[in-house]
Amino acid sequence: MKLTEKQKRFCDEYIKLGNAKEAAINAGYSKKTAKSMGAENLTKPDLKKYIDERMEQLASERIMSAQEILERLSLIANAKIKETVVIANAEGYSEVEKPPDFKVQIQAMKELLKRYPDNDRLLEQQLRKLKAEADVSEAKSKILTDTANKLEGNLKTNQLLMALVDPQLAEPEGEALNDKL
Repeated sequence: MKLTEKQKRFCDEYIKLGNAKEAAINAGYSKKTAKSMGAENLTKPDLKKYIDERMEQLASERIMSAQEILERLSLIANAKIKETVVIANAEGYSEVEKPPDFKVQIQAMKELLKRYPDNDRLLEQQLRKLKAEADVSEAKSKILTDTANKLEGNLKTNQLLMALVDPQLAEPEGEALNDKL
């Protein structure tokens, strides 16, 4: 794509102004032909392509990249970036630079953690651990209930209470409850 300097100026002016006639005049076309030349230039594939590429480039320069976002969040989380705050005082007001408060830092950390896939694995492992602990407690409860149902009278009450306090105390004289039954 070979554009003349005049065509490039036209394209750049058109991007700034959004008006083909004014862009043509600013690029150096005569005022008499500016309207027709501006319209004609917008139909040329090379110029249209140049305009589209420049628009995309300008948009990407204005929009933060994911890397820039992560870097900014990291600066906030580490309190290495400061914000300007206006504070009223006896003389009127003053501007003070202050680091982000803990609430803002924690929010930045949460946002950073969302972007790491391993975070899901950690949560998954924690949930598995909690479920396993709940299953163990349920199994112990079932064993105690089954054992209590097999015992009789005072022996039943005393051994069940002892098992709840300390499972080893429920085995009198070193014998297992099941051996007694």
